[in-house]
Amino acid sequence: MAGLLPTTPQPTEIKLHQMSKILEIAYADGAQFKLPCEYLRVSSPSAEVRGHGAGNETLQVGKAGVNIKAIEPVGNYAVKLVFDDGHDSGLFSWEYLYELGRDYDVLWAKYLAQIAAAGASREAK
Repeated sequence: MAGLLPTTPQPTEIKLHQMSKILEIAYADGAQFKLPCEYLRVSSPSAEVRGHGAGNETLQVGKAGVNIKAIEPVGNYAVKLVFDDGHDSGLFSWEYLYELGRDYDVLWAKYLAQIAAAGASREAK
């Protein structure tokens, strides 16, 4: 685990539940998170979603049914999640996945508010 800060949370187990579309992650500090694939997809750290700087984000819509079809390790610090809608350009670091789990309630509520404000839908067209 060279190069990681001592405070970087380390996963001890990652399980994909494709039927329920949930990614379950357990961390060495005892934290456990069950993250919906849709949540991970709309929270992708990729440039396609985040843009190239603050204010350049692209609201992801129509992702309610998305699933993960592959999880590819990236060194000792991240995974690349391959989604069944073709998106595969975001690298999810252990730290980012931990933050997504820890802050799920706030981040998901924010996303739902953005969808509503845009008059958009989570459902695929």
